[in-house]
Amino acid sequence: AEMGDKHLARAIGQAMGANPFAPVVPCHRVLAAGGQPGGFSASGGAITKWRLLEIEGHRPGGEPSLFD
Repeated sequence: AEMGDKHLARAIGQAMGANPFAPVVPCHRVLAAGGQPGGFSASGGAITKWRLLEIEGHRPGGEPSLFD
């Protein structure tokens, strides 16, 4: 309904289900505007999100971490 047609959800679901190469992005890699962490529902919230990104080598703002 928010997209303008209450029937779009089914069409989107069918398209995604038919796509054998659907893009998959781990939710902890999705940042809010300005590179902010945004929400994260796992235990520890945004702190856990930043820790996962740090383990993967991401440096917010290109700055070295406290432990570098």
